[in-house]
Amino acid sequence: MGMILGKISVETPKFELIKSTESYEIRKYFSQVIAEFTYDPSQFEGKKDAGFTVLANYIGALGNPQNTKPEKIAMTAPVITKSSEKIAMTTPVVTKEGKDDKMVTMQFILPDKYKKAEEAPRPVDERVVIREEGERKYGVVKFSGVATDEVVEGKVESLKKELERDGYKVLGDYVLARYNPPWTLPPFRTNEVMIPIE
Repeated sequence: MGMILGKISVETPKFELIKSTESYEIRKYFSQVIAEFTYDPSQFEGKKDAGFTVLANYIGALGNPQNTKPEKIAMTAPVITKSSEKIAMTTPVVTKEGKDDKMVTMQFILPDKYKKAEEAPRPVDERVVIREEGERKYGVVKFSGVATDEVVEGKVESLKKELERDGYKVLGDYVLARYNPPWTLPPFRTNEVMIPIE
């Protein structure tokens, strides 16, 4: 019942709260090991969340772990997604462009017991990449509900304006952090838009 009502009972990443305002927070995240999968949603019937199954298979959330140990890895939150421009390939490779020419990267943050990428079990699926993400700072806005493209875009624009107004230098594109499974009732979901800053 707890997950339906938004209870987050899994490990979440450690961070230092640097500043808190009425509308956003500045956080410094410590180094983490992540599993990520980058894909073209058009290869998955346009589903932007298609990477979830690939990563869930790696950690063993949907059955036997698809890693070389095989070791079941605890689920953590949030699940991170970010979009990027598709980079055109040179000939002779011929590909069909996605509807919006965007690639999606989905990331699972691995449990804190993995301090280095080489400590995590190697994925069987070569599309899954294990890497370390160093210390970084983000401007963060939290919201509930369904994280539709329209809602997220509004949060991103508003947060960017506030960060720039307050003197922060934006360093790149936003990431979307979602903390709850899809069966959590929308008003109880925890989502965050995170924008990297200097």
